[in-house]
Amino acid sequence: MSITSTNIDTFDKDVLEASRHSPVLVDFWAEWCAPCLVIAPILEQVINDLEGSLSLVKLEVDQGENMKLAGQYKVRGFPTVILFREAEEIARFSGAQSQQQIKEFLAQHLDTDSSHSLRI
Repeated sequence: MSITSTNIDTFDKDVLEASRHSPVLVDFWAEWCAPCLVIAPILEQVINDLEGSLSLVKLEVDQGENMKLAGQYKVRGFPTVILFREAEEIARFSGAQSQQQIKEFLAQHLDTDSSHSLRI
C-alpha cells in the first residue's frame, strides 16, 4: 500500500513525477474538516484493496503554504480528491464518498477488472 503525505515543496516529486509511473490519487484535506476525517480511512482501504496499482498522497491544506496548491488546482471545498496520471489531472470529486462510490469513480477513469486490480 502506497500512502504518503506531501507538501508544497515535495508535491511535484510525490505527485506529478510519480504519476508518470502509475496513477496518483491526491486527498486535499484539513484537520478541522469532518468529512475529510470520514473519507480518509475509506480512501486508505480502497488503495490497500488495489494492491499497489495506485498511490494515495495526502496534502493537508492548512500546513505551511500548502493552501497555495489548493488554489493552484482550484480546490473549492474539502475534501477534494484529484486523480493524476502522466502529471495531469484526469478527474476529481469533492465531499465524502462511500467505498463503493470511490471504486466506481476509479473504475470510470482507470481500466479496472472485477477483482479491483488496476490494469495500466
